[in-house]
Amino acid sequence: MRQYELTYIVHPRVDSEGLAAVIQEVTHIVEASGGTVHKVEPWGLRRLAYPIRKVREGQYVFMEIRMDARGVAEVDRALKLKEPILRYLIVRTDEDEDESERNP
Repeated sequence: MRQYELTYIVHPRVDSEGLAAVIQEVTHIVEASGGTVHKVEPWGLRRLAYPIRKVREGQYVFMEIRMDARGVAEVDRALKLKEPILRYLIVRTDEDEDESERNP
């Protein structure tokens, strides 16, 4: 299992209870895909660099997760279908041991 960072932007009209529900849904998606959530940090409302769906602000949420590549594909597919999530980004943070051994 590899370590990933998942950052997503939730629509600003979602209230605090709705944001907690979205975070819970995303956590459930990660766990249903065979992963585990290690850290969840809501970063709050921030201004976007450019409008997304005519929206200029969004509520950022940061998560540290561990899962395999097939699970990441499932999370990617599921997040595309979530209406309150404007954008998301999944980034692998651990180094592949084979690559570090090949390139000293």
